[in-house]
Amino acid sequence: MSAFRKLYLKKFLYKIPDYKPEKLIIPAQVIDVVSAWKGLELIIPEILQKFHIGNETCIEFGVEFGYSVVIFSNYFKEVIGIDTFEGDIHTDHRGNHFENTKTSLAKFENIRLVKSTFQDWIKEDDRMYDFAHVDIVHTYEDTFECGLWAVKHTKCAIFHDTESFMEVRKAVIDIARHTGKQLYNYPFQNGLGIIVE
Repeated sequence: MSAFRKLYLKKFLYKIPDYKPEKLIIPAQVIDVVSAWKGLELIIPEILQKFHIGNETCIEFGVEFGYSVVIFSNYFKEVIGIDTFEGDIHTDHRGNHFENTKTSLAKFENIRLVKSTFQDWIKEDDRMYDFAHVDIVHTYEDTFECGLWAVKHTKCAIFHDTESFMEVRKAVIDIARHTGKQLYNYPFQNGLGIIVE
């Protein structure tokens, strides 16, 4: 598909209203790891405040090296991070890095890491959370399945890579339509889809 056609699809067929933060806030705790998520941490406090999100529980699907899960640990009493910790077709890193990530995040006592596929996790978990983050393999099917569960089990779910992966963007639009919830997109740092009640 040509770059022009991709741009046309994104701007016209798969349009999402922009999320425009009024203020950017630096979190107290961050970690120094490579992450495509850097920059998004600045809008999280405003999202939580604007949409009246509680601060008890957060679940993240797609931890990788822990940058975003540490960001969430600034704002939630309990953060659960689910990942295979082995990379996927869209990541540069391959190989099991669970123990290394667990060790580097050990000082964050409110983070619990779980080595699992999202499919196995959502089969067993019917708990409600305040907030969810989905940043898994960037296919339509996986994003839709995991994201639909996340949206049904939270007041607010966010999705990374809505600008860099058309399949993620389409899945997020379809989840919002399917659930009747509001959808916004922050178009920077590869895009962040936001689905709220």
